[in-house]
Order: sequence, then C-alpha cells, then structure tokens
Amino acid sequence: MTVRSNICAMAGYVPGEQLNDPDITKLNTNENPYPPSPRVFEAIRTALTPNSLRKYPQPLGDTFRKTAGRVLNVDPDGILIGNGSDDILTILTRTFVPEGGLIASPIPSYILYRSLAEIQGAQFLSVRFSADWRTLDSWAAQANLTFLPNPNSPSGTIVDPETVTRLAKALAPAPLVLDEAYADFTSWSGLELLSSTPNLIITRTLSKSYSLAGIRFGFAIAAPELVRELAKVKDSYNCDVLSLAAATAAVEDQDYFHEVRAKIIATRVRMTQELTELGFDVLPSHANFVWCRRSDRPVKPIYEELKRRKILVRYMNYAAGPLGAPEGAYDGLRISVGTDAEIDTLLSALKAIL
Repeated sequence: MTVRSNICAMAGYVPGEQLNDPDITKLNTNENPYPPSPRVFEAIRTALTPNSLRKYPQPLGDTFRKTAGRVLNVDPDGILIGNGSDDILTILTRTFVPEGGLIASPIPSYILYRSLAEIQGAQFLSVRFSADWRTLDSWAAQANLTFLPNPNSPSGTIVDPETVTRLAKALAPAPLVLDEAYADFTSWSGLELLSSTPNLIITRTLSKSYSLAGIRFGFAIAAPELVRELAKVKDSYNCDVLSLAAATAAVEDQDYFHEVRAKIIATRVRMTQELTELGFDVLPSHANFVWCRRSDRPVKPIYEELKRRKILVRYMNYAAGPLGAPEGAYDGLRISVGTDAEIDTLLSALKAIL
C-alpha cells in the first residue's frame, strides 16, 4: 500500500500512559479525580434501551446543544458537538487549512496541534510565549488557523482578554481557536468575547471538569453561520447515544460541577505550596494540573523514580521554552490534581526521592 509521504514522515501524537494497574496513582493525563455527577449514571441507564440503541443518535446533538446553550448563555445553534475536543480540533483543521497551508500555535503548548498540521500536509509555526507567559508576539498573519490554549498546557497559565482580542483582530479574517479545555478551573472565558470577535472559535471538553474522559465528548462554540459550515465536515453521527445522554446530564448538574471544581482548586493551591516547599519551581496554575521544574537537578529521573513507585506524572520536553528561558530544550513535570489522598501519596514519595 502507498501511504502519504507526510504520514510516513511524522512521529504521531503520543498520549499519556494508561497503565492497567489498579495500584497506580495516576496523575499524568489531567483526568478529574472525582466521579461524574450521579445524574450521568441515571441518564446512561435511561438511554440503555433496545429502541435507543438500534437507532442513530441525534446528528447535531440538539438536546445537548439546548442544555449547554442555556447553561453557558450562548445560542444553541452556535454549538458543534464532537467526539472529544480533539475531534473538534480535527474538524477545524480540515475546514480551514489547505494542503500546504499554515497552522500556528504557541510553544510550549498542546503537542497535538503540530500532529494535526502534519496529517493535513500543512506547515506549522511555533510562537514562543513571553517570559511571563502572558503575551505572544510574531504571530503569522498569513496563518490559515491559529490555536491558543487558554489555560495553557503544560504551564497552566492564562492569557488575558485584551491579548486575545488583540490577537484575534490581527489574524482576522482567519480564525483564532481558543482551546478552553481547562477554562472551567480559571476566572475568565472567551465566551465573553464571542459577540465582538467574529473570527473567534472556542473549544471545550467534558473530560476534565465534568469527569467524562472515558465518554469522549467535546464541543465548539462559534457564530451559528460558521457552525453550519463546520457541520458539513464532521462525521454524520460523531457522538453516540450514550455520550450525548451523559454529556447533557453532566452539564445540567451545575451544583455538582461547582462542588467538584471547588475541591480541585483547593487541592491545587495546596499542591503548589507544598511542591514549592520541596524545591520545585511551580507556576501559578489556572488548570487542574501544575507545571514543575527544578534549577538544581534534572526532573526526568524524578519522573522515572515516581513511576517505579507506581506514581504516574507526565514528563514533557519541548524544543524551546518561553522567551527568557535558556535556549534549547525545555522540560518539566506536569502533575494532575488528584484527590487529597493521592497528592499525599505523591508528596510522601517526593520527600523520599529528594
């Protein structure tokens, strides 16, 4: 068989480790440490009928869109459903980027963006954050599509509304995608900019704040006329009956959402303080993870020793860091916020290792 040359040349995106070991303390892929809302299980049980399973699901997820529209105060027609937010990012790439086109995103950030460019046969431009992770310069105005994760992974930092607005205007009419996978853990969202920024597209996932990583559900929010075009590109039935039922029930239960969110933020504060006391350089995080580096020793051996002790964190290594960082590779440990008991296990192990 003849495989496209750009596919042969690419390394491919490598997701975080998923080890089938019940004794693992898993803090490497930013899953929510708490279960989904009880309403999710009730909704799935209700959806498990012969009649619902033998039929195709709603192609546009109208029930979910109406619910999410009400909760987020947006037009339901401006919501596009996806099989996780990665599916949404793929749809956006296929819609806007021609072969040989250009995708831009910051570095360090989500490494899938480069893979999407490579699959599309497009060029990819990495733009470095400023030293304080708050501003971005030298963006390519000719980019067909620009991804900006906010909060950013792996740093957990955020870019302010003024910077987002300025960047969107500089890129117009090309779209700016504000990847808000972790926005539920911070203080502001690009939703407030949508009405005044027509080339802004927001992507969300239910994997993090709603504890539904195993369900695979995400969505985009944009102008309704743009969503109608994006719907032409997605698979006809990209979200199944069970995922639609689970997603709708999860979004409906805002009391449970806020309860879990508060727990995660409280644990994040404690993690930041205690990891700092252990000698880590920890950036203030607006996500459900923290980014840790050290000036006195390499961090990869720490990752390896934690893994030997059955504690998984994510070791990440980038070609470059923010402006002002030493030139060359920039690495660190991204540690998900777990339950308090899981974080106690991590801290105990780190004290022994260090």
